[in-house]
Amino acid sequence: MSLLPLLQASPVIQLHVGAALLAIVVGPFALYRGQRDRIHKVLGYFWVLVMGVVATSSFWIHSFAVIGPFSPIHGFALFTYWSLYTGLRHVFAGRIALHRLAMRSLYWHGLWIAGLFNFLPGRVTNRIFFGSQPDLGYLVLALGLGAMLAWGVRARRGIRAI
Repeated sequence: MSLLPLLQASPVIQLHVGAALLAIVVGPFALYRGQRDRIHKVLGYFWVLVMGVVATSSFWIHSFAVIGPFSPIHGFALFTYWSLYTGLRHVFAGRIALHRLAMRSLYWHGLWIAGLFNFLPGRVTNRIFFGSQPDLGYLVLALGLGAMLAWGVRARRGIRAI
């Protein structure tokens, strides 16, 4: 493992990675903290801000272009904008359960699934972790998506049992 690929990356990629890491770390405190007080509100707004930075900065990253300068991963940025808008709209209208659902969905789908795709060969994250063995990124992607799918199926079965 070497941070050299990140340190040599463009400032936009560095900003994108930094904001994504902040969102991953702050997210659980804002989304799963039991108390809904001022700390929740401050962390929540901070999380919304860094998620906006993650989404916006992604449009200046074109190293995996498939459709013009964009890739399917850029769809996660659009999903992020929509989820942030929806989540904030719900909380302002007092629909707390829908707000919670939108924000948690964004955390798991917008951050974690999109993050797994950054392990594809040729991406900076792949070079950081695997260096000369980039094909290991496919394994991380498969295991990560498999684990999320298994967890999602298990969670849905638990919901049906209630």
